[in-house]
Amino acid sequence: MDAHADDRNATGTAPPGITVRRFGVLFAVGFLGIVALAATTPAQLEALPETPDVPVAVLVVATIVQSSILLAIAVLIGCYLAPRVGLRSHLLERVSDGTPIVPKLRSELPAAAALGAAAGLAIVLAEAVLAPTQAGAAGSADATVGAVLSSVPLRFLYGGLTEELLLRWGFMSVIAFALWKTVGRGTDRPSPRLMGTAVVVAAVAFGIGHLPTAASLYGGLSADVVVWIVAGNTIGGLAFG
Repeated sequence: MDAHADDRNATGTAPPGITVRRFGVLFAVGFLGIVALAATTPAQLEALPETPDVPVAVLVVATIVQSSILLAIAVLIGCYLAPRVGLRSHLLERVSDGTPIVPKLRSELPAAAALGAAAGLAIVLAEAVLAPTQAGAAGSADATVGAVLSSVPLRFLYGGLTEELLLRWGFMSVIAFALWKTVGRGTDRPSPRLMGTAVVVAAVAFGIGHLPTAASLYGGLSADVVVWIVAGNTIGGLAFG
């Protein structure tokens, strides 16, 4: 994405769109998370109360194919819509124009660290209030330090890269664009209120998207499990947005 996308939009010049290079670099980043997800799939299946009657290799391949299709769709949508609603990618600016990434990240680090710390604290507090008891969580009682450490690559790569491309770069851009073209018609850019609404919608969707996994871990979706999973992940999604 061009480093001066905002200026170009203001002058009526079309923002950057979909190119093989722009698509490829973001898909490659997101695919790292898919690889991590596939690598941990066998261990996740072993932790389930009932193992699926399908060969593990087939499930791994299915996971890679399905996740790759969703990632490709999200990246394509984001490459087209994100710059049109004022969202930018430092990585795409680096690829397209050679704009250095480190100076931009350095200026954003204080705000990112503060948001991350606040979100982390809020999630810990929410867990103390909302999280189901150990007795109601089929998989949580077996959690160990080793299991948590082994999941770090998945959390950082899939959670930190792939999910953000799916939910923020792709889905949130769609919501912001749709709101802009309906509620905010006649303006040059979605208003902060519309962008805030898109952040909230994407955050809630982020929480809801974790329910299938929660159903496997907790042996079902009781009301307290749904509230905890959606609320806990929504908190993070608000900060990420």
